[in-house]
Amino acid sequence: MPDRQSELYLNLLKKTLTNIVYEDAPNRTRFVKKPYFDLEQRMNGEDWPVTAHTMIGMRRLDNIQECVETVLADGVPGDLIETGVWRGGACIFMRGVLAAHGVTDRLVWVADSFEGMPHTDDDGNVTDKWLKLDDDNDILAVSQETVQENFARYDLLDDQVRFIKGWFCDSLPNAPVERLAVLRLDGDLYDSTMDSLVNLYPKVAPGGFVIIDDFVIPSCRQAVEEFRAKNDVTEPIREIDNESVYWRLDS
Repeated sequence: MPDRQSELYLNLLKKTLTNIVYEDAPNRTRFVKKPYFDLEQRMNGEDWPVTAHTMIGMRRLDNIQECVETVLADGVPGDLIETGVWRGGACIFMRGVLAAHGVTDRLVWVADSFEGMPHTDDDGNVTDKWLKLDDDNDILAVSQETVQENFARYDLLDDQVRFIKGWFCDSLPNAPVERLAVLRLDGDLYDSTMDSLVNLYPKVAPGGFVIIDDFVIPSCRQAVEEFRAKNDVTEPIREIDNESVYWRLDS
């Protein structure tokens, strides 16, 4: 566990990344329940903030902290990655946890198209076609340069942060990631989830964690369940909040 000063830093970092300090309003979308700042909504990652650098909420940031600190305490080898990063907040927090613990031998991988969501054509998953998240790319598309600038705002852009740009089907098969301690998926769609699992799950070390941000979305859940069944993954799934889950690989 970090000392008191480090814990205060990480708590402030979470509050800043979610912007519950200044309480920015959410973007008006099909998915936001209340079109004004609501603390419980922000805590649970149920809105798309106008200003905040993450939309995953405090409870999912707490989960990232728990998973990263656990692998550090238990000596589980490997780096940290998120696939689907939006403005970069979750990855910024991963880097902040490493900094708070003085860890210099692990990387944070930031994987995204940096172009928003792919077009869901007639050949795509039924739920993905219904969601049509690419219709919201005016909000969801965030450039790599903007994400890098966001890291720099927190003094956390350094050589322990690596970027993987492209659609996951193209970028992940040859990604230079050797071993992972924490794999966090936030790609929303069936193909994005499956591509991430197929290419990165084999790199997760025993004792490492897999976090699924979008388990509430039926197509994401379908991909996870199909992958687990096909690959005999039997570790129990644990809830983080109403939308996301995680599991830990057996040591």
